[in-house]
Amino acid sequence: MNINFIHPADQLVMFMQRIYDKGMTTTSGGNLSIMDEDGNIWITPAGVDKGTLNRNDIVCVRADGEVVGMHKPSSELPFHQAVYNMRPDLKAVLHAHPPALVSFSIARKNPSLDLLPSVRKMCPEVRIAVYAVPGSEELGSNIGACFADGCDIVLLENHGVCIGASNMFKAFQRFETLEYSANLEILANKIGTPRELNEEAYRVTETRTHLKMDDFIPRSISIEELAARRDMITLIHRSYKQGLFTATHGTYSVRLSDGSFVITPFGQDRAYLEEDDLVRVKAGMKEMGKTPSRAVSLHEKIYNANPEIRAILLAHPVHAMAFAVTDTVFDPRTIPESYILLRDVKRMAYGDIYLKQEETAAYFGEATPAALVENDCVIVTGANLLQAFDRLEVMESTAHSIINAASVGKIVHISEKEIEDLKQAFHLKD
Repeated sequence: MNINFIHPADQLVMFMQRIYDKGMTTTSGGNLSIMDEDGNIWITPAGVDKGTLNRNDIVCVRADGEVVGMHKPSSELPFHQAVYNMRPDLKAVLHAHPPALVSFSIARKNPSLDLLPSVRKMCPEVRIAVYAVPGSEELGSNIGACFADGCDIVLLENHGVCIGASNMFKAFQRFETLEYSANLEILANKIGTPRELNEEAYRVTETRTHLKMDDFIPRSISIEELAARRDMITLIHRSYKQGLFTATHGTYSVRLSDGSFVITPFGQDRAYLEEDDLVRVKAGMKEMGKTPSRAVSLHEKIYNANPEIRAILLAHPVHAMAFAVTDTVFDPRTIPESYILLRDVKRMAYGDIYLKQEETAAYFGEATPAALVENDCVIVTGANLLQAFDRLEVMESTAHSIINAASVGKIVHISEKEIEDLKQAFHLKD
């Protein structure tokens, strides 16, 4: 989907719906705007339910100050205008009150940007604007001053967050990524001490393998491949709605019977992926005209090392990732289903999936279908896509339960004898 071909009013409705549906704003909270090529500001209205916006609700504030629309523009229009005045390079402004970032705003503290490599890359700097009355010129000045210094993300004391970008999708990416990371930090603090990445760690992730692959032209598309693409899109969309990954981070693949595999593309919005966006990879070559995920090399090595694996998912479910960014052990011996599906989940060192791909691939097998990668992701595998997805859901649910259990009482794990009984009853191999 090319956002440049979508009318500003429709963009505002589309992204406000996503923000509202994901619980990152309330019926009356938040506002979005886009400045078009003529200098007009398209902005969400004041006093209209954010959950039911349509294109006719959007207000246009023309460059000469004329207001066009059936509603008043958002009361926060002054700070949108201040941002555009200070930063002519920005064409979209997003303001909302997502719970995790509001927690930091009322503590008047910046969230960490160094728990995952994707966060600092997407959100290189966050500043805090001094509190002022919402809708006031003073608030606009306070926010505008931060943007004037070149910062694109501003946390508002006791209020929320304001983000600018060259288009609304990029603003949303920054917003979603930062809220995810803030929530991750909060959860990590409940079970341990969050571990931050240093500058050297970022260089490890700068792989370009996915950009250097040769192309091949598929001669046909089999029924098997069509089914795989359909099923992948269904579960990718479901994963996004469930918060198992964000708009542009998370990689799914399915192996076909000829040894090739279909994988998610690089940098495209997971919420709107379609079957033809997915990329087929065959013998180290990629489908012509497409760019596969950065993790394509790892997926290929896992498939080569494990003929029984037919699906691989790399994702960032926030509760499971709280264990990945702390030293707290993730032990799935909580309920029978968790152990049966996940078995013993290995913790892999940060960077291994980039620097030690052969060793990483060799780890996976029937008794070791899942792993936590420090400060990066979780990896689950399966004999088919649905099994892999089930494991991902169970991993996140299990992590959620363990974190919650800490406020209930001491966790009692299933005993070694009970584990042996499960292995016998369900024919689990060591």
